Order: sequence, then structure tokens, then C-alpha cells
Amino acid sequence: MWTLNNLSKQCLALLSSILLVGSAFAQDLKLEDLVNEALKYNPEILAFRDRIDAARQRVPQAKSLPDPMFMFGYQNEGFDRYSYGEEQGSQWMFGASQQFLFPGKRALKGEMAERDAESQEAMFELLKLKTVARVKELYLDLFLAYKNIDLLKGRQDIFTRIEDLTLSRYSSGKAMQQEVLMAQTEKYMLLEKEAMFNQKIESLGAMVRATIGREGSAPLGRPGDPSYQLFPYTIEEAVQMAFRHSPEIKSRNKMIDAAEARVKMALKEFYPDFSISAGYYNRQGDFKDMWSLISSINIPIYYKSKQDPALLEAKAGLAQAKRELEAVKLMITAAINDNVSMIKSADKLMDLYKNGLIPKNTQDVELALSGYATGRTEAIVVLSRLKTLLEYETQYWTQFTEREKAVARVHAIAEGLYSKPGGERK
Repeated sequence: MWTLNNLSKQCLALLSSILLVGSAFAQDLKLEDLVNEALKYNPEILAFRDRIDAARQRVPQAKSLPDPMFMFGYQNEGFDRYSYGEEQGSQWMFGASQQFLFPGKRALKGEMAERDAESQEAMFELLKLKTVARVKELYLDLFLAYKNIDLLKGRQDIFTRIEDLTLSRYSSGKAMQQEVLMAQTEKYMLLEKEAMFNQKIESLGAMVRATIGREGSAPLGRPGDPSYQLFPYTIEEAVQMAFRHSPEIKSRNKMIDAAEARVKMALKEFYPDFSISAGYYNRQGDFKDMWSLISSINIPIYYKSKQDPALLEAKAGLAQAKRELEAVKLMITAAINDNVSMIKSADKLMDLYKNGLIPKNTQDVELALSGYATGRTEAIVVLSRLKTLLEYETQYWTQFTEREKAVARVHAIAEGLYSKPGGERK
């Protein structure tokens, strides 16, 4: 008897020591610090910022005139000798030409590039919001893993009480050894779950470091308790706010503006461009130098196979951009419906767990423990009720984190919906 009891305690102490190694580093980890670090060092954000810089550099290129052309050459009369200065047609020639687009084309090209850049900037804001939401979700997952460990440790004393009761009843011949082993097995299963949560903490830490752009494998620390974010909006209100503030919708609107500019540009292509060339001809002897000024235009006579298809292509691109905007609105509406429903469902379940199931099952566990101590209840009943209580406590905090993650996702969908940080605990 003494050997069984002491072996149990020694194993428990050993496993607890091992598990403490994984959580000994846990210190306060602030969400705000992680968000700021992600916005500053996230690789995707840095790459997208370079993409925007590149898009902005295309604007002055689009507005610029084509490069001027410089021409020089020599003209000789006859093939038998160098006749410069001896023959009237022998001369050195120098010239320059510049092409000019039909009025309005350069402005439209610049507008297309400008709208493309603005679309990229709007998508950049969306990327930042999604990155912040991702950091928040990982932060909440970390919080939940630590909270689950706290719940397990918080109930270990009750499992120890059950084990002590089974040992006492077994030593007095009132219980079978199977009950002792059952109680000890349940306690070891808690340690197994704790080890699994510690492993999850390591995995989540790696994902957080990748998201915030931090190298190495140094421990992050323990998240603080997140605030309960109020959500006073209906689905319809949230959808309308998303339509007004969503960076993705802003980006799609800019794409439509760019597509409309392409249609205007395609119409302009039916009009000719022109170029101006100036030449200087140097001659020697009795022959005077000459100069010339020439203007030329292109004639779009192949419009059936060139300009007409280009116009149809631009109109199809405009129609595509408009349909994509409608598709984005539908996806945003669906996403908000999903997340708002999740928030409301989580609120109801949290209230059920906190004010109903958890208090009731806490009383059931105490009654079962008292009944087992007096022999009126079996050990399996006590263990079953305690496991149920632990499950309800775990589900409460799971719903809490899922709710806050849904709030973060809505924030990413509709920029500005939650401009005020903080909140209250529930």
C-alpha cells in the first residue's frame, strides 16, 4: 500500500518537474507589442511595401513622352570616291525627332497607372489588417493553451483528493484496487494533456515568430488575459460599415476606375499620334547648308484587327472589374454573417457555462466527493462529474477565444469598425 501511494507521488512530482521546464519561461506577453512588431517586420508587409513603391514609380513613366530620336549620317554622290565638298548631293546629315501622343492619351496612361497604384495601396491596408488579425488569433490561441494548463493544474488537487480517498477506502477494505488505479490513471491523463498543451505552446510560438518576422527560437512569454470586446452591431449594420470602410472594396473600386480609364484610352487609340523631325545637312564648298522640318502621323487603318478588339478587351475588363466588386461584397457579407453569428453563439454559450453548467457541476462534484467518502457513491461517478466540470470550464474559455478571434476577423474585413482599443472582461 505504501509503495503504491509513494510511487504515484514520485511519478507525479517527476512529470510535473518536466512540464515546468516548458512553462518556466512564461512571462507577460503584450498583444500591442506583437502587433507593432508584425507591422514593422512581417515579410509579406515588407514585400508588399516594395510592390507599392514599384507601382508608384510606374506613374511618371506612363505620363512621360516617348524618348526623342537623334539621327546622324552621311550621303555621298557616286561610289568611286569620297565627294564631300565636291558634289552638291554629298553631305553630312544630323537630325532629331520627337513623337507626340494624341491629346489626352498621356493623361489617361497616367490615370491608369495611378489607379493601379491606389488599388495596391488599398490592398496593402487590407494585408496589414489581416496580419493584425492573424497576430491576435495566434495570441488568443496561446492564451487558451496556457489557460487550459491553468485549468488542469487547478483541478489536480481534486483528483489528488479522489486518489487519497480511494487509497483510504482501499486500505480499510471498502474499495477495490481498481478504483485506486482508476483515480491515478485520470491524474496521469491530466499530465499527458498538460504536456500536449506545452507542445502546442511551442508550435504556436513558432507561428507567432514567423508572423511578426522575428528570427530565432527564443521563448515569447505568456499572454496576458485579453479583454472582452463589446459587439453592439447587427449583421446589417456591420455589413454596411464594411462596405464603407473595407480596404478590399476600396481596392476594387480603384480597379474599376483603372478599367474605365483603359476604355477611354482604347477609344483614344482610334486617333493618330504624330511626330516632328528636324534635320540639318552640312555641305562644303560652294554648296549651302540645308535644313528640314517634317511632321508625320500614323494612320490607324487596321482598326478592325487592332483598335476594335482592343476596345472590346477594355470593355470586357471593365465588366470583369465590376463583377469582381460584386463578388467581393457577397464574400464580405457571408464572412460577416459567419463571424457575427459565431460571436452571438459564443456569448450565449459563455453565459450558459458561466452561470449554469459550471456552478451546477461544481456542486455536483462536491456532493459526489462527499458521497464517495461515506460510501454512497462510486469512484467512477466522482471522476465522471469532475471530468465533465473540467470540460465545461475548458469549453467556456474556448468559446471566449473563438469569439475574440471572430471579432478580430470582422475588424480585418471592415477597417475602422473597432477603432477604440480595450474593452471589458466578462
